[in-house]
Amino acid sequence: MRKYLLLFILMSFFLSNAQTIDPGISLNFDNKQIPEILIEIEKKTNYQFFYDEDWFGLSKFSGDYANTKLTEILEDLFKTTNINFFIKGDRIILTQGSIIYDRLPQGFLNIKTKKGNNGVENKNVDPVFYSQNQEQTDVVETILIGKENRQSNKSTYKLKGRIISKKGEPISGLNILIPNQNKGTITDFDGNYEIWLSKGINIFETQALGVEKVKKRLVVYNDGILNLELEESFEELGEVLVEANARDNIRTALTGVEKIDVAQIKNIPLVLGERDILKVATTLPGITTAGEGASGYNVRGGKTDQNLILLDEGVIYNPTHFFGIFSGLNPFTTGDVSIYKGSIPAEYGGRLSSVFDINTKDANKKDFAGEVSIGPVTGNLSLEIPIVEDKSSLLIGARGTYSDWILKLLEEESLKDSQASFYDVVAKYNHKFGNTDELNISGYYSNDVFSITSDSLFNYTNKMLTLSYRKYFNEKHQGEIVLTNSNYDFNLDYESDFNNDFKSGYSINESEVKLKMKYFHNNSHTINYGISGKYYKVSPGEIKATSTESLIESLSIPDERALEAAIYIEDSFEVTEKLLLNAGLRYSFYSVFGPAQITMYEENLPLNSNTATGVENYDKGEIIETYNGPEFRVSGRYFITPTFSTKLSYNNTYQYIHTLSNNTTAAPTDTYKLSDLYIKPQKANQFGLGFFKNLENNTYELSLETYYKQSDNILDYKIGANLFLNENIETEVLQGEGEAYGVEFLVRKNKGRLNGHLGYTYSRSFIKLAGNYQEETVNNGNFFPSNFDKPHDFSAILNYKLTKRFSFSANFIYQTGRPVTYPIGKYNFNNSEYVLYSDRNQFRIPDYYRLDLSFNVEGNHKIQKFAHSFWNISVYNVLGRNNPYAVFFVTDNGEVKAYQSSIFSIPIPTITYNFRF
Repeated sequence: MRKYLLLFILMSFFLSNAQTIDPGISLNFDNKQIPEILIEIEKKTNYQFFYDEDWFGLSKFSGDYANTKLTEILEDLFKTTNINFFIKGDRIILTQGSIIYDRLPQGFLNIKTKKGNNGVENKNVDPVFYSQNQEQTDVVETILIGKENRQSNKSTYKLKGRIISKKGEPISGLNILIPNQNKGTITDFDGNYEIWLSKGINIFETQALGVEKVKKRLVVYNDGILNLELEESFEELGEVLVEANARDNIRTALTGVEKIDVAQIKNIPLVLGERDILKVATTLPGITTAGEGASGYNVRGGKTDQNLILLDEGVIYNPTHFFGIFSGLNPFTTGDVSIYKGSIPAEYGGRLSSVFDINTKDANKKDFAGEVSIGPVTGNLSLEIPIVEDKSSLLIGARGTYSDWILKLLEEESLKDSQASFYDVVAKYNHKFGNTDELNISGYYSNDVFSITSDSLFNYTNKMLTLSYRKYFNEKHQGEIVLTNSNYDFNLDYESDFNNDFKSGYSINESEVKLKMKYFHNNSHTINYGISGKYYKVSPGEIKATSTESLIESLSIPDERALEAAIYIEDSFEVTEKLLLNAGLRYSFYSVFGPAQITMYEENLPLNSNTATGVENYDKGEIIETYNGPEFRVSGRYFITPTFSTKLSYNNTYQYIHTLSNNTTAAPTDTYKLSDLYIKPQKANQFGLGFFKNLENNTYELSLETYYKQSDNILDYKIGANLFLNENIETEVLQGEGEAYGVEFLVRKNKGRLNGHLGYTYSRSFIKLAGNYQEETVNNGNFFPSNFDKPHDFSAILNYKLTKRFSFSANFIYQTGRPVTYPIGKYNFNNSEYVLYSDRNQFRIPDYYRLDLSFNVEGNHKIQKFAHSFWNISVYNVLGRNNPYAVFFVTDNGEVKAYQSSIFSIPIPTITYNFRF
C-alpha cells in the first residue's frame, strides 16, 4: 500500500510540472565564471538556480545566444563539466555527475520489463545510489567521475589519468587496484594509466613501495579523468624499482622481451667506473658481443647490423665510445630500455634480429634537479630544468672523457703519443598541453677521436634529432606523429713520411616520418596501427690527398639513395582471462633510385671485372630496383596458473641496409650499403617458445625460452675481398643462408638482501655460402659457424645488501671463444711461398671469463638535504684473466707466428663518486 501511495504522490508531482515551458532567451557573456552567468539568467527569467559554488572552480566561459532555448544554453555551458541540471517549475537544480530521475528505478515496484514491438526488452537506465556515510570505519574521500547521461546504456566506462610525484616526476610501474572488481592496471613510463570500471561505486587504491598509498571511493557515471599527485616514501626508496611491472614477464603475450632497470645498474661493477646500459644488456640471455671492446651486439645469432637501436624513436648507428668499451648512451638521462629479441611489435621494422627501444626521461617540472658523476676517466652531468611549472621542462645531459693521461702512462713506447677521447650531449624538451596533448623534442650528439698510432687519427660522430607530438583524441583514440633525422660520419686523417697523406671517410643519413595510432576498442581489444616513410642517403666513401706532395689519387664513390615505407596494424586480443593473443601485419616497401651508374655483367656468369659488359645510367629519381613484402608478427600467452604462463611466437622480418666488413668484430670503419640491383634485402623467420614462472609473490622470476631462426640473403665476403672504396662492391660480396637456434634460461631475484640474476644461453649460429661458381662458394657450400657463434654463455649479476647504505656486488661472465680461421700450412707456387688457411672459422680462440667485484656506499636517506651521494669502489677483471680480443698471424723469417691482443689483461681498480640533487 505504501508503494502505491508513494507512486501516486510522485505522479502528482511530475504532472504538476508537466506544463513547464522551455523559454527562448537572448544572452551574451564574455570570459565569466559559471556563477556569474547563472545570476544573469536569473535576472532575465523567473528561474532560480540551486547549487554549490565550489563545484565550478575558476574556469571562465564566453557565449552569445539569441532567442535560444534555456535547456540548450545550459547543455552548452555544462558540456565540459560534470554538472547535470533538472528543471522543476521555476527552480533549476544542479547536481554533480548524477541525474535527478523523473521515473522510478527499474524493478522498484517489482514490475518486470516488457518486450516492445520488436521483441526486445525495454530497458531504462538504472541510476547510481551512494551515500557519503558509507564505510564510516574507514574514512575515504569520494570522487565523482564523469557525467551521467540518460541516453547511455553502457555498464562500464573508461577512467584514465596521470600520476606524478610532488616534484612533478611521473611515477611509473605504480599498481592501481580496484578490489571490489578484482582488477587493476599499472602506470606506464610517463605515469599514465587507463582502466575500465563498472558504473557506480568503485574502490580505487594505489600500491607501490616507495610511494604513499592512496584509497578513494569513485562514483563512476561516465568516462572520466583522475590525476593524482603522490608523496614519495624515501625510507623505502631502495625497493621502489623492484616492484614496478613485477608480473609483466608472465602477463604479456610477447616472447624474448628484456627490460633494463637503469637506476639499478649503478650497483653493477663495470670497467673504469662508467655505468653502461648496453653492457648490462649483454649479461642477459641471447645478447652478446664478438669480444671485449668490440662495437655492436649480437642478438640470437644475428649480425651486429641486424639490431635497430632507437633513442626517442631516432636511429643511433654506432652506440659505443672508446673502441666499444663504453656505451654511447648516457645513463643519467635514460628513462627506460626495452629490448625485443623475439616478438618484435609490428610498428618496428628494418632489422632482422632485435630492437633496442631507449627513451630519454622527462625532466622534473616542479624543481630544479641534477646528477653528477666523477670517475677516473669520465665525468657526467645531467640537469633537469622546469620551464613552466607542471607543464614544460628541459633535460640536458653531457659526458666527457679525460683518458689521455692513462695512455701516456703505458710502458709501450709506440703508444706514448696515442690519444682517445669522446663526449656526448643529449637534450629533451617536454611540454604538456593539458591532459590531451604533449610535445617532445630530443637531440643527441656524440664525438669520438682516437689515435693508437702516431700517423692515423680516427674520428666519428652521431647526430640525432626527434620531434614528436602526441594527442589524445578521446577516451578510446590517441595518436602520435614523429619526425626524426639521424646521421653518422666516420673520418680518417692519415699523415706519414712517405708522401701518401690522405683523408678518407663515409657517412649515412636518414630522415623518417611516422604516424602511430592506438585505439582502445574495449576491454578485450587494443589496436595499434600506423604508417611510416624513410629516406636514406649513403655516401659510401671518399679519399683525397691532403698535401701537394701526396701520391694518393682522389676517389669518391657516388652516393646511394633509397626510400623505405611501411604500413602496419596490430591487435592485442584478450580471448579469455587465460589466453591473450597479439597479432600484427606489417607491409614494407623499398625503392633504390638514381642518379647512378650501374655496372652490367654477362648473364649466367659470376660478377667480376672479367664479366662486366658496360654501365647503365639512371637519372635523378629514376627507380633502379624495388622490393616489398609482408611481415607477420604473431604471439600468444596462456596462463597455466596465475603465476605460470607459456608463450609462443612467430616473426618474419625484412632488412634493406647492410654493413660491409671483413673483420670478425664490428669496427667504426665498417661502411654501409643499401640493397640494390645485385644485393638483395635480408630476410628472416623466427619461431619462439617460452615458459615463465613467478614465485613467492614475484620475489623470483624464472624463464626458459627456445628459438629457431632461419635467414636469407645474409651478406658476407669473398676470400681476399677488397671492401674499401670499391666502386663495384657487388663483385666482392656474397649472400647466403643463415641458421640460428638456442635455449635461454634466466632466474632473477627481485627482493631481499641478495638480489640479481643468473643467465645461461646455449646457442648456435651458422651461415652457408653456396654459389653457382667456385669463387662464390665458401667451405664447399656447407654450413659453418658464423663469426659470432658462441655455444655457451653464462652470466651472474649479484648484489648483497649489508644495510640500506652498504652493499657488495659481483659479476661473473663466461663465454665460449668465438670462431677464427687459422693458417695450417705452407705451399710453393711459381717459386713463391704461400700460407694455406683452414676452412673459414674452423677453429676458436680461447674461452672468455671474467670476475668483477665492487663495494657500494649509499648516502644517508634524510629527506631534508642538498644531495644524495653514492660511492662505487670496484675492481674489473679481479682474476687478471688475459682474455683474447683478437688473434692474428705474422710471417717472420719464413715462419708463421700467432699473436693475440687483449684489452684488459690485468685487474682494473676504480673509484667513482656520484651525487644527485
